[in-house]
Amino acid sequence: MQAQQGDVCLLRRVIDFFVAREFFEVDSGKNDKRPILKSALRYCKKIGAILIIAKIDRLARHAFFVARLLESPVKIIAADKPNATKLQLLEDAIEAEKEGDIISKRTSSAMQAAKRRGIRFGVACKDLAQKNKQAADDFAKKMIPIIEELIAQGFKTIRALAAELNRRHIHTFRRHRAKWHRNTVYNLLNRIKELSINDDTPSFTETSNSC
Repeated sequence: MQAQQGDVCLLRRVIDFFVAREFFEVDSGKNDKRPILKSALRYCKKIGAILIIAKIDRLARHAFFVARLLESPVKIIAADKPNATKLQLLEDAIEAEKEGDIISKRTSSAMQAAKRRGIRFGVACKDLAQKNKQAADDFAKKMIPIIEELIAQGFKTIRALAAELNRRHIHTFRRHRAKWHRNTVYNLLNRIKELSINDDTPSFTETSNSC
């Protein structure tokens, strides 16, 4: 995610443009059910904005899905190839889909070979995923009073929250030494809202300056 933000920031140094809003979606490019992407497209269509993405393979790995997006009323620009035509972007999507298929086949073959050796998949992975989700939920609960305190003190944007959390050396969920970034704060706020722990959770404004 941070690398993708970096690609967009590099483009902004070359082409000065105003960032009306940022959208973060942590999902695989293989998944065509992209609620955040759909929200971004609706927002861009509403205000007549251009949707800027880091790379075409981050948008989607299915060429047909990309083709439909490119035909939408919203103009889409890839930060790594800002001057690319629709045809060039579609060709990149086709290559990304091919690479994804190759990786998928290799992974499947490796798993089949492991099963033949007696290795079992599924149960352990499912249990681990559940434990990780529970740990993330518990972390979000602990962060609620901290976030509310910061907002009460005037840190009301995602950028401001990230900066103040880093200044106070408050640990992230993943690693003690990891820094807070806009996307990590954004994900935390979304998790807090999903948990519906506190009906009085304040609303948050988004920064218009992404770099």
